[in-house]
Amino acid sequence: MSSPRWPVVLFDFDGTLGDTIPLIVASYRHALGTVAGLRADEREVRSWIGRPLLAVLEERYPEHAPEMLRVYREWNLANHDDLIRPVEGIEQLLADLAAAGARLGVVSSKKAETVELGLRVLGLGDAIPLVAGQDQTTRHKPHPEPLLYAARHLGAHVQECVYIGDATVDLEAAHSAGMAAIGVTWGAGLREPLAALDPVAVVDDAHGLRQLLLPASSASAGS
Repeated sequence: MSSPRWPVVLFDFDGTLGDTIPLIVASYRHALGTVAGLRADEREVRSWIGRPLLAVLEERYPEHAPEMLRVYREWNLANHDDLIRPVEGIEQLLADLAAAGARLGVVSSKKAETVELGLRVLGLGDAIPLVAGQDQTTRHKPHPEPLLYAARHLGAHVQECVYIGDATVDLEAAHSAGMAAIGVTWGAGLREPLAALDPVAVVDDAHGLRQLLLPASSASAGS
Protein backbone atom coordinates (compact mmCIF):
# COMPACT_ATOMS: atom_id res chain seq x y z
CA MET A 1 0.00 0.00 0.00
CA SER A 2 1.39 3.38 -1.02
CA SER A 3 1.54 6.45 1.20
CA PRO A 4 -1.36 8.88 0.99
CA ARG A 5 -0.75 12.19 -0.77
CA TRP A 6 -1.83 14.01 2.42
CA PRO A 7 -1.17 12.49 5.86
CA VAL A 8 -4.48 13.85 7.19
CA VAL A 9 -7.71 13.56 5.20
CA LEU A 10 -10.74 15.47 6.48
CA PHE A 11 -14.22 15.05 5.03
CA ASP A 12 -17.46 16.92 5.14
CA PHE A 13 -20.32 14.52 5.89
CA ASP A 14 -23.53 15.55 4.13
CA GLY A 15 -23.23 15.02 0.39
CA THR A 16 -19.63 13.83 0.72
CA LEU A 17 -19.35 10.70 2.87
CA GLY A 18 -23.09 10.05 2.78
CA ASP A 19 -25.87 10.77 0.31
CA THR A 20 -28.03 12.78 2.70
CA ILE A 21 -29.17 15.51 0.31
CA PRO A 22 -32.70 14.10 -0.31
CA LEU A 23 -33.16 13.80 3.47
CA ILE A 24 -32.04 17.38 4.09
CA VAL A 25 -34.14 18.86 1.29
CA ALA A 26 -37.23 16.97 2.45
CA SER A 27 -36.62 18.01 6.08
CA TYR A 28 -36.37 21.69 5.15
CA ARG A 29 -39.50 21.48 3.00
CA HIS A 30 -41.43 19.74 5.77
CA ALA A 31 -40.40 22.34 8.35
CA LEU A 32 -41.14 25.34 6.14
CA GLY A 33 -44.49 23.93 5.03
CA THR A 34 -45.64 22.75 8.44
CA VAL A 35 -44.71 25.85 10.40
CA ALA A 36 -45.34 28.67 7.93
CA GLY A 37 -47.04 27.20 4.86
CA LEU A 38 -43.97 28.05 2.76
CA ARG A 39 -42.35 26.28 -0.17
CA ALA A 40 -38.72 26.51 -1.21
CA ASP A 41 -37.15 25.63 -4.53
CA GLU A 42 -34.84 22.60 -4.29
CA ARG A 43 -31.91 24.49 -5.77
CA GLU A 44 -32.31 27.21 -3.14
CA VAL A 45 -32.46 24.62 -0.34
CA ARG A 46 -29.34 22.92 -1.68
CA SER A 47 -27.49 26.24 -1.45
CA TRP A 48 -28.15 26.26 2.30
CA ILE A 49 -26.45 22.92 2.89
CA GLY A 50 -23.08 23.12 4.62
CA ARG A 51 -24.08 25.85 7.08
CA PRO A 52 -25.53 25.28 10.56
CA LEU A 53 -29.27 24.69 10.41
CA LEU A 54 -30.26 27.32 12.97
CA ALA A 55 -28.14 30.00 11.30
CA VAL A 56 -29.93 29.41 7.99
CA LEU A 57 -33.38 29.50 9.57
CA GLU A 58 -32.65 32.61 11.65
CA GLU A 59 -31.33 34.41 8.58
CA ARG A 60 -34.32 33.63 6.36
CA TYR A 61 -37.25 33.08 8.72
CA PRO A 62 -36.33 34.76 12.03
CA GLU A 63 -39.89 34.83 13.36
CA HIS A 64 -40.33 31.09 12.78
CA ALA A 65 -36.77 29.82 13.31
CA PRO A 66 -37.13 28.11 16.74
CA GLU A 67 -40.26 26.19 15.73
CA MET A 68 -38.87 25.33 12.30
CA LEU A 69 -35.73 24.02 13.98
CA ARG A 70 -37.80 21.76 16.25
CA VAL A 71 -39.99 20.45 13.42
CA TYR A 72 -37.01 19.94 11.10
CA ARG A 73 -35.06 17.89 13.63
CA GLU A 74 -38.07 15.83 14.66
CA TRP A 75 -38.92 14.89 11.05
CA ASN A 76 -35.28 14.44 10.05
CA LEU A 77 -34.63 11.98 12.88
CA ALA A 78 -37.83 10.04 12.21
CA ASN A 79 -36.91 9.59 8.53
CA HIS A 80 -33.12 9.51 8.84
CA ASP A 81 -32.42 5.81 8.44
CA ASP A 82 -34.86 5.38 5.55
CA LEU A 83 -33.59 8.26 3.41
CA ILE A 84 -29.82 8.25 3.95
CA ARG A 85 -27.83 6.37 1.31
CA PRO A 86 -24.18 5.32 0.91
CA VAL A 87 -21.90 6.88 -1.70
CA GLU A 88 -20.51 4.16 -3.91
CA GLY A 89 -16.84 3.44 -3.24
CA ILE A 90 -16.49 5.55 -0.09
CA GLU A 91 -16.42 2.69 2.43
CA GLN A 92 -13.53 0.98 0.62
CA LEU A 93 -11.69 4.26 0.11
CA LEU A 94 -11.79 5.01 3.84
CA ALA A 95 -10.52 1.52 4.65
CA ASP A 96 -7.68 1.89 2.16
CA LEU A 97 -6.73 5.33 3.42
CA ALA A 98 -6.56 4.03 6.99
CA ALA A 99 -4.51 1.03 5.87
CA ALA A 100 -2.09 3.42 4.14
CA GLY A 101 -1.60 5.32 7.39
CA ALA A 102 -3.78 8.38 6.77
CA ARG A 103 -5.41 10.01 9.79
CA LEU A 104 -9.09 10.59 9.08
CA GLY A 105 -11.69 12.98 10.40
CA VAL A 106 -15.10 14.46 9.66
CA VAL A 107 -15.77 18.18 9.96
CA SER A 108 -19.46 19.06 9.71
CA SER A 109 -21.76 21.98 10.49
CA LYS A 110 -24.33 19.64 12.02
CA LYS A 111 -24.28 18.26 15.56
CA ALA A 112 -21.61 15.64 16.15
CA GLU A 113 -24.14 13.14 17.50
CA THR A 114 -26.15 13.42 14.28
CA VAL A 115 -23.02 12.88 12.18
CA GLU A 116 -22.15 9.85 14.28
CA LEU A 117 -25.66 8.47 13.76
CA GLY A 118 -25.23 8.85 10.00
CA LEU A 119 -21.83 7.17 10.06
CA ARG A 120 -23.29 4.20 11.96
CA VAL A 121 -26.19 3.82 9.53
CA LEU A 122 -23.72 3.79 6.62
CA GLY A 123 -21.41 1.30 8.32
CA LEU A 124 -18.65 3.90 8.65
CA GLY A 125 -18.76 4.34 12.41
CA ASP A 126 -15.43 2.62 13.02
CA ALA A 127 -13.67 4.20 10.04
CA ILE A 128 -13.49 7.79 11.30
CA PRO A 129 -11.73 8.38 14.65
CA LEU A 130 -12.54 12.10 14.87
CA VAL A 131 -15.87 13.87 14.37
CA ALA A 132 -15.89 17.67 14.70
CA GLY A 133 -19.46 18.99 14.63
CA GLN A 134 -21.06 22.32 15.39
CA ASP A 135 -20.78 21.54 19.10
CA GLN A 136 -16.99 21.62 19.04
CA THR A 137 -16.43 25.22 17.90
CA THR A 138 -18.18 28.56 18.26
CA ARG A 139 -17.62 29.57 14.62
CA HIS A 140 -18.54 27.46 11.64
CA LYS A 141 -17.77 27.02 7.95
CA PRO A 142 -16.79 28.99 5.93
CA HIS A 143 -14.76 30.11 8.99
CA PRO A 144 -11.64 27.93 9.35
CA GLU A 145 -12.07 27.24 13.07
CA PRO A 146 -13.72 23.78 12.71
CA LEU A 147 -10.97 22.58 10.37
CA LEU A 148 -8.25 23.96 12.62
CA TYR A 149 -9.89 22.19 15.56
CA ALA A 150 -9.75 18.88 13.66
CA ALA A 151 -6.11 19.35 12.65
CA ARG A 152 -5.13 20.20 16.20
CA HIS A 153 -6.85 17.13 17.64
CA LEU A 154 -5.21 14.90 15.05
CA GLY A 155 -1.81 16.40 15.85
CA ALA A 156 -1.34 17.76 12.34
CA HIS A 157 -0.05 20.91 10.70
CA VAL A 158 -2.48 22.45 8.23
CA GLN A 159 -0.03 21.82 5.38
CA GLU A 160 -0.48 18.08 6.00
CA CYS A 161 -4.26 18.26 5.60
CA VAL A 162 -6.76 18.11 2.79
CA TYR A 163 -10.46 18.86 3.25
CA ILE A 164 -13.03 17.30 0.94
CA GLY A 165 -16.56 18.63 0.54
CA ASP A 166 -19.48 19.20 -1.79
CA ALA A 167 -20.28 22.82 -0.91
CA THR A 168 -18.57 26.12 -1.59
CA VAL A 169 -18.38 26.81 2.16
CA ASP A 170 -16.26 23.66 2.49
CA LEU A 171 -13.68 24.88 0.00
CA GLU A 172 -13.71 28.40 1.43
CA ALA A 173 -13.08 27.01 4.92
CA ALA A 174 -10.19 24.86 3.66
CA HIS A 175 -8.55 27.81 1.93
CA SER A 176 -8.98 30.00 5.02
CA ALA A 177 -7.41 27.28 7.17
CA GLY A 178 -4.42 26.94 4.83
CA MET A 179 -5.39 23.40 3.81
CA ALA A 180 -5.67 21.80 0.40
CA ALA A 181 -9.26 21.54 -0.84
CA ILE A 182 -11.07 19.04 -3.07
CA GLY A 183 -14.63 19.47 -4.29
CA VAL A 184 -17.02 16.60 -5.06
CA THR A 185 -20.05 16.79 -7.33
CA TRP A 186 -22.26 14.01 -5.92
CA GLY A 187 -23.69 16.21 -3.16
CA ALA A 188 -25.38 19.61 -3.05
CA GLY A 189 -22.84 21.70 -4.94
CA LEU A 190 -22.44 22.31 -8.64
CA ARG A 191 -19.17 21.87 -10.50
CA GLU A 192 -18.82 25.43 -11.79
CA PRO A 193 -19.08 27.25 -8.40
CA LEU A 194 -16.80 24.66 -6.81
CA ALA A 195 -14.18 24.94 -9.56
CA ALA A 196 -14.31 28.75 -9.34
CA LEU A 197 -12.81 28.49 -5.84
CA ASP A 198 -9.63 26.94 -7.27
CA PRO A 199 -9.44 23.65 -5.34
CA VAL A 200 -6.85 20.99 -6.08
CA ALA A 201 -9.57 19.33 -8.16
CA VAL A 202 -13.31 18.77 -8.47
CA VAL A 203 -14.13 15.07 -8.80
CA ASP A 204 -17.25 13.22 -9.86
CA ASP A 205 -16.92 9.88 -8.06
CA ALA A 206 -14.98 7.99 -5.40
CA HIS A 207 -12.62 6.56 -8.02
CA GLY A 208 -11.56 10.06 -9.02
CA LEU A 209 -11.10 10.94 -5.37
CA ARG A 210 -8.98 7.82 -4.83
CA GLN A 211 -6.67 8.86 -7.68
CA LEU A 212 -5.95 12.10 -5.84
CA LEU A 213 -5.62 10.69 -2.33
CA LEU A 214 -3.78 7.44 -3.12
CA PRO A 215 -2.18 8.16 -6.48
CA ALA A 216 0.35 5.33 -6.54
CA SER A 217 -2.13 2.65 -5.53
CA SER A 218 -4.64 3.98 -8.06
CA ALA A 219 -2.04 3.72 -10.80
CA SER A 220 -1.22 0.16 -9.73
CA ALA A 221 -4.89 -0.79 -9.67
CA GLY A 222 -5.32 0.46 -13.20
CA SER A 223 -2.26 -1.31 -14.62
